[in-house]
Amino acid sequence: MRKIYLSKNEDRRVKMGHLWIFSNEIDNLKSPLKEFKPGECVSVFGAQGSVLGSGYINPHTLLSLRLYSNMPDVAFDAALIKERLQAALNLRQTFFSAPYYRLCFGEGDLLPGIIIDRFNDILVLQLTTQGAWQVQEFVVAALLELLNPRGILLKNEQQSLSLEGLEPCTKTIYGDVPDTILIFENNIPFHVPLFNGQKTGWFYDQRNNRKRLESFVKGKTVLDIFAYLGSFGIYAGVYGATSVSFIESSKPACDYIQKNITENKLDDRATIICEDAFTALKNLKDAGQQFDVVLVDPPAFIKRKKDMDEGFLAYQRINELALACLKDQGILVSSSCSMHLSSEDLNRALIKANKNRFQLNTLDLAFQAPDHPWHPMIPETLYLKSYFMLKREC
Repeated sequence: MRKIYLSKNEDRRVKMGHLWIFSNEIDNLKSPLKEFKPGECVSVFGAQGSVLGSGYINPHTLLSLRLYSNMPDVAFDAALIKERLQAALNLRQTFFSAPYYRLCFGEGDLLPGIIIDRFNDILVLQLTTQGAWQVQEFVVAALLELLNPRGILLKNEQQSLSLEGLEPCTKTIYGDVPDTILIFENNIPFHVPLFNGQKTGWFYDQRNNRKRLESFVKGKTVLDIFAYLGSFGIYAGVYGATSVSFIESSKPACDYIQKNITENKLDDRATIICEDAFTALKNLKDAGQQFDVVLVDPPAFIKRKKDMDEGFLAYQRINELALACLKDQGILVSSSCSMHLSSEDLNRALIKANKNRFQLNTLDLAFQAPDHPWHPMIPETLYLKSYFMLKREC
């Protein structure tokens, strides 16, 4: 394996355990980036020759190098990938008795660029970098040996692919993959679209936060905003909510919400509002309609750092409308999956949304489920945050 050297004083983060190296941290005289191929495995050294580890490189991206070992000359090969996937599987089986979870979470499982969601005998795979893309064959071979799945779907549709020089694609790469699958999360059934759903089709990261609803939604009226397939609202209905309203702008997603309502025998307690969330909430506010529990789980309003100001304002606005639709003594569950928005930033957006009109008490601050293990040196991997807040009229 060829060598990469970092510039003077650029090895401090890596020595603390960080796994990312940016192009402007590399000594371009000792190790000219243009000489390396995208996805090539390299050994990494500090300016004075200290060993930093092994990683794969893409000379055309700002985030140029992703480490997967703290030892030199370690190939990103079939043996390493199988070993890491076995460890990832063992971890999930420690926490979950049913085979429905995120099996691999990139850097959190020391397999950068590789995301795998498991839906029993169907696996959905994302390969988000050149280095991950070039080991697709090894990943599939390991999954076949470890899990013997019925089918594997490659679903690469992320906006960031173009930065890596990759083309979006969605295709079955092994066996048979149905358009829709019935999954079970905390023993609750959901119909999930695999080919045409968002990202891998389902969001396992919120599973523990959805389970928390069991302690406070019985006998309550519930509003689920940005419902997608209805996950939060369905949980609320199963846990005894007297009524659940879903707001979702996508007509295909609303069709799946209806399937999941019927699957869980909630038709007599459920209402679907197929409309833009901001518009729907304004209409509810103007009509004076309020709920005991309001759940806000939007898509990432901040996809890039330069979108921070605009995205922060969107979080503030949606939570301001949500609070207006929440009863006195009601509970707001407000989430953000924007990796560029910290939990402190979301708290600040909630304070600004409140405008000191009500007393807000934080009951809990929760994060992603353990099948999304985050790296303590990479704050971007701790991307999900959810506030549970009590509203009291002053």
